[in-house]
Amino acid sequence: MSSTYHLPNGTAADGPYDLVVTPESAGWGYSGLRTLTLRPGEAHALSTGDSEFLVLPLAGGCTVTVDGQVFGLGGRTGVFDSVTDFAYLPPASEALISGAAGGTFALPSARTRRSRHLAARYGRAADVPVELRGAGACSRQVNNYCLPGTFDAEQLLVCEVLTPGGNWSSYPPHKHDEARRDEQGRPVESELEEIYYFQVAGEGGFAYQRVYGTEARPLDVLAEVRSGDAVLIPHGWHGPSVAAPGYDLYYLNVMAGPGQDRAWLICDDPAHGWVRSTWESQDVDARLPFGAEETA
Repeated sequence: MSSTYHLPNGTAADGPYDLVVTPESAGWGYSGLRTLTLRPGEAHALSTGDSEFLVLPLAGGCTVTVDGQVFGLGGRTGVFDSVTDFAYLPPASEALISGAAGGTFALPSARTRRSRHLAARYGRAADVPVELRGAGACSRQVNNYCLPGTFDAEQLLVCEVLTPGGNWSSYPPHKHDEARRDEQGRPVESELEEIYYFQVAGEGGFAYQRVYGTEARPLDVLAEVRSGDAVLIPHGWHGPSVAAPGYDLYYLNVMAGPGQDRAWLICDDPAHGWVRSTWESQDVDARLPFGAEETA
């Protein structure tokens, strides 16, 4: 089953894109992701259609022209170096992405059926909340680009997770595959499809991603992932994401679903949720945050 949900680097390329995941190719309804590499001086025209997009530099910068506006994205040297500025593109837009110096760009997307759309906007790197989550061997860094409370969108949720070599992230395993409320009627879980896109630092670097289903909806994925790979999570528990010792791990999370309240509510696997309580007695990994030496 892993081959259905694990997309090794290059196996989902199409035209100018190094990776293309659409709702149709994934077999679901909302989440999408493309990655685009531009050589110096190249430009790419993007029609957003029925989806909203981000233009998120992974390496390098670009200029985004959309709806009569021009956004200059300074970008970054690489995903482990810093957060980046980005651009938001609404549905029914025609955008031009041009890179004088070239670069690689993630284009996460979410299909939306709303009749009124948000405007194209620029997201400043300085406004991206950077969170250190977990502790000890579960320490990781989360860059919260486009989440409820950090940046407004219609359906799209986007963050980055950076994990030092030897650590585990997306742990304890969790899921968000059904809209569920507790006995008091409070929402406790939201329905979201998710894409993981990976980069691993170091030549030959690798990591592991686990996804497993429930008894009612079985799923079984254990993928060795490398730079440029993606893993699709239509449902079920996901985690851990295991960074091999010596190789720092990055992944981009793209989520969207049918809920109109754009909530990100997760449920831990009850067999492993107790691990969270152990973090109180441990320190956060001193290697975090990434890029701290350069910016100190």
